[in-house]
Amino acid sequence: MAAEEGQVIACHTTEAWDEQLTKGNETKKLIVVDFTASWCGPCRFIAPILAELARKTPEVTFLKVDVDELKTVAEDWSVEAMPTFVFLKEGKIVDKVVGAKKDELVLKVSQHIAAAATASA
Repeated sequence: MAAEEGQVIACHTTEAWDEQLTKGNETKKLIVVDFTASWCGPCRFIAPILAELARKTPEVTFLKVDVDELKTVAEDWSVEAMPTFVFLKEGKIVDKVVGAKKDELVLKVSQHIAAAATASA
């Protein structure tokens, strides 16, 4: 059930979540996780922006986790507000954006892509 490059991958089970994390660690790709909730207005506002970002930056893996669906995952990552975007690199949190802050989200994704390009050059 792998999604294509350039899409936001929804994780509906802890197995799917673990699989995506493992894959991200192996490829050493930046993973941006959108912790969201169906009832959250700001989450719905930011969803199309995240989808567009995923299309523009296929070198980044974008995951979406519904906090009501995967409560344990949200608790494991100390998510308290929605939306929360957690940036992971090799299993470690390297950045975080709390709230539907489009500009901050876009900026941080760009910064991490630039940093990764510099590191691998």
